[in-house]
Amino acid sequence: MRVSAKADYAIRALVELAADAGRPLVCEGIAAAQHIPYRFLKSVMRDLRRTGLVRSQRGCEGGYWLGRDAATITLADVVGAVDGELMTVHGESPEGPADATRAPGVTAVWRAIQARTEEILTGVTIADLLTESPAEPAASLLGLVGSRTV
Repeated sequence: MRVSAKADYAIRALVELAADAGRPLVCEGIAAAQHIPYRFLKSVMRDLRRTGLVRSQRGCEGGYWLGRDAATITLADVVGAVDGELMTVHGESPEGPADATRAPGVTAVWRAIQARTEEILTGVTIADLLTESPAEPAASLLGLVGSRTV
């Protein structure tokens, strides 16, 4: 699986906003704090604003805020906002009809991978990533908490 730079930067920007909840942050500050290219972040923030994950205000008192509570924004919401559909095979959803040219069972594998990916991404929120041990939400979904150190 490949996570796009856009999705990674969007998640990092939202974590930065969540950490400073209550006060607006400007793109330059978010970019510097998270080591994100400023011009790229501007594009990411436009996508996040368009989908309601952030809100913005212009002017000297302006900046960006979370559009919703961090506990209600899942990683699936973020990836969907900036990248669209979570998983495609040759540009089409694995949920679509099985391709007759695929080996038997391949479509079922793609669908299982998509379902597991969605399960993990919908199970972790931006608020979860603010905890002292950010690996715990994902690890618990994978059944790793308590069995070994992540």
